[in-house]
Amino acid sequence: MTREEAFEFLDRTARGIAEMFGSTCETLVHDMGDPAHPILSIYNGHVSGRSVGSTMDILGTDRLLDETALVTDFVNLNATTPAGQQIKSSTFHLIGDGYNLALGINFDYTSLVFANRILVDLISADSDLQSAMWQGGESRLAAIFDECLATVGKPVQSLTKRDRMKVIALLDQRNAFSFRKSVPYVARHLQVSRYTIYKYLGELAESGGEPEEDSGGN
Repeated sequence: MTREEAFEFLDRTARGIAEMFGSTCETLVHDMGDPAHPILSIYNGHVSGRSVGSTMDILGTDRLLDETALVTDFVNLNATTPAGQQIKSSTFHLIGDGYNLALGINFDYTSLVFANRILVDLISADSDLQSAMWQGGESRLAAIFDECLATVGKPVQSLTKRDRMKVIALLDQRNAFSFRKSVPYVARHLQVSRYTIYKYLGELAESGGEPEEDSGGN
């Protein structure tokens, strides 16, 4: 396959993916034979604000890539743009005689994060009926929280993001978020914002309830 044939294939693929997944999915073809990895073609470039010829990456930097990064595929990684957009990013290389091209896919799921927050609010209730009728309200929530924190085995000040997400997952499994004012309570005792609790719940929903390892970008 010649360089022209390789580019035509990747460009056609990029255009098709952008059309299939819509305006929040940016696709592009990079010239990875150049450490500056300039963009040869791009679709839905409004996602990142880039155009053909740009050497900026999805993170808003124009740093030269090292030799390993120039030939390595990156699949389904999280990235945040300078504008604060949440992106899932992948890069796939096509290397041949005299060329190194790459297909980049950047899906902006920022709106889904906010939609998930709305859905969490819609399906939440002040309390579950059982706890309202027979249990001790906040004292019961406090007991569940303490048990879940003890399972992680660290003081709150030492918790990593993964640790906090594990606590959130355990609380969710025990229906702790059905208690009245559970999100403010958990946020206060984990020393994070309410928004962070909703964000963690959304990430757990995406990963099937299991906290993922802390996670680069095209």
